[in-house]
This record gives sequence, structure tokens and C-alpha cells, in this order.
Amino acid sequence: MSDKFNDIPRDSDTKIIFTSPMRWGEFDIVYEKWYWDGINAESIIFLTKDISSFDDVALEADVRDGPLVRENSQVTIKRGENFTFVNFNFVS
Repeated sequence: MSDKFNDIPRDSDTKIIFTSPMRWGEFDIVYEKWYWDGINAESIIFLTKDISSFDDVALEADVRDGPLVRENSQVTIKRGENFTFVNFNFVS
């Protein structure tokens, strides 16, 4: 998967519990479980350039269609210049 995910930005107060590079359909991604301010959650991190043709609605639908997102989970999307975070399965 090379080094394309080496520079994922990190908040200093977020604890990464688990991280793994993997594939999501045709895309390389990083899957993470994390803890921040009393909240446990999960993220799929895409390269922003890979999903530039997806608007937020299509991206959320694609992620919800997979096996990771619980049925009633809130999903948030944060797009950055290099990385897009799709966050889900929030538990406080």
C-alpha cells in the first residue's frame, strides 16, 4: 500500500486503539478504532483524490453499504486536502 497514508493528521488528544490498512472496493483505505473525550468510534480514511467524484451522500451510502457501520449509527464526514475521514459507530 506504499507510504501514502503515512501523514494522516492526528489530534493529540485522540487515542488510536486499532489501525489497519485495507481495501474498500477499488480504494486503499485505513480503518481505525479510536477514543476521544469519552467517545469510542471508528473511521475509514480515504485519500481525498480517490473519492473526489463522490459527494457526501454517495460516500456515506457507500460506507453504510459495507459491513462496518451499525444500522442506526450516525455518520460524519470530514474532507481534508489529502485525507477524508468517514466516522461512525459512536459510543459514549
